[in-house]
Parts: sequence; structure tokens; C-alpha cells
Amino acid sequence: MASERITLTVPGPHGDREVGLSSPRRVLWPDPGITKRDLAEYMIAVSGAFLNANGHRPVSLERFPDGIDGERFYSKNPPKGAPDFVEAVTVTYNSGRRHPQLVLTEPAATVWAVQMNTVVFHPWASLAADTDRPVELRIDLDPHGATDFDDAAAVAPELRAVLRDAGLEPWVKTSGSRGIHVFCPIEPTHEFLDVRHAVIAVGRELERRLPDRVTTAWWKEERGDRVFVDFNQANRDRTMAGAYSPRALPGAPVSTPVTWEELEVGVDPASFTLRSIPERIARVGDPWADLASRPGRIDTLLEWW
Repeated sequence: MASERITLTVPGPHGDREVGLSSPRRVLWPDPGITKRDLAEYMIAVSGAFLNANGHRPVSLERFPDGIDGERFYSKNPPKGAPDFVEAVTVTYNSGRRHPQLVLTEPAATVWAVQMNTVVFHPWASLAADTDRPVELRIDLDPHGATDFDDAAAVAPELRAVLRDAGLEPWVKTSGSRGIHVFCPIEPTHEFLDVRHAVIAVGRELERRLPDRVTTAWWKEERGDRVFVDFNQANRDRTMAGAYSPRALPGAPVSTPVTWEELEVGVDPASFTLRSIPERIARVGDPWADLASRPGRIDTLLEWW
């Protein structure tokens, strides 16, 4: 028997596009019963905020053909037969190898990614216009040992202070898991290795200020019950789940931009889910709407380094 297939009408900058969706009733998240169609409709609903944060840059797709409890694999290159509204750009990996990588520029492309069984979107820190120079400095506060999200949230304000001391303006989001991601828009004047050095400088300064609560120790056995500043996520070939990307975890959590005021009052990352985020955006807007409007420079951090 042929699998069920539907067609979704997806508005976009070039008018409506018809995007086919096979097996729309396939359950991706068993506990809340969220289906492939639910995910496609979520991507349409949040497309403006999602593409503002993740569009027009290389992206890797984390795909789950049988739902989040099944096998997973990553797609970086555009597959044969991809529609013409799914773009690509040639990038250079750490190995020196060059290869085309997917770029999403409109809502229909995100729905096509769902048709390809994508659950998690991993955007690069650079844009397709210049893939070698990041436009964001990204910091991953990763709870380790007995620490959790609340511990990461408690050290995030001091991280904000460190970054402001270096002349940068930080923006914050939940990781969709236990951690916190802090992004700073930067001018694309340095390559990835320089930006990684800048992140290490931030981590060392934060560790100096909060030695009992923060660590940059690479070996897990040396971290203890502290929040790890994961500087390796700043490598060219490493990515984080993008803003408004779902995560392949129970409950269908979403990596969600929040304001610093919200973080200070207290947020429950488990409440930011595929079902709740469209209503949140409609109610409070996108806290990251203006993230790229005032990029800073990493000169001070490189001096620290």
C-alpha cells in the first residue's frame, strides 16, 4: 500500500509553494503524540523567527526517520532531487575538504526539511555570504555533575557582565535541554579559530570570577559539580541547536530565546515546547528579532586571550 501523503500550502517571499509531506501521521515524539504534520505546521507558524535566527547560513539537518527514539543521522549536503528553493553554499571544513552545504532561505525550505524527517536544525555561526567568518560569538553553558539548568541560569548574569566588559551585547536562549546558550552578534572580521580563542578568553574570565561554580576544564573528571563553558562549540565544524529548533528529547522541547529579565525571574525550559512556542511568539514576540542589528568586535577578547 502506498504511504499516505498530503500537500501543505506554505506562504513565503515568492508566494505560496506546495510542499508534499509523506506519512504525516507518523509520531515523532511518542509521549505528547506529536506527529510529522504537527512539526511541519510548527515550522510554518514560527518561520519568521526561525529564519531570522537560522536562515541564509550553512545548516546541518539532524534526521530521525522513525521518530526521536529511532536511528538518527546528519545531512549536510543537498540531496539529489531537492527542490530549487532549497539552496546550498560551498563551505570548507576543518579537514580542508570543500563541499556544498544546505542553506534555508524561506519557509517552504524548512517544511521540505521536515519532509526529510529533520527534527533538529544545526546552523553555522557564519552566513552563506562569507562562510569563513562568523557573525556570532556563541557560548554554551553546559551543566556538569550535579548542576542543572538553574545553576547555568545563576551564572549567566555574570557571563553577561564579562561580555559587556569586552564591549559585546549578549543574547540568551535555552538550549532545549539542561543548558543555556549565549550569543553575541559580531562583525565578520575574524575566522573561526580567532572566535574560538575569544570564547576561551570569556570562559577563563568567567571561571576566574566564579571559580567554585564555573569550569573550563576539558577533562570531565576535572569539572566536578560546576557549569562547563564549552568552548569547543566555537569550532568551525561544531554547531548548536538553532533558536526555535525542536530537540529530540521527551516532551518536544524547543531551544527558545528569552529576555534577560525572564531568565532573572526564572524560566522553566521544559515549558518551551513545540506546542507552546507559536502562542508564545504571538503573545510576546521574538526576543531575538533585533539580535543582528548592533554587531560588536572581539578585539578586547583577543587581547585577553
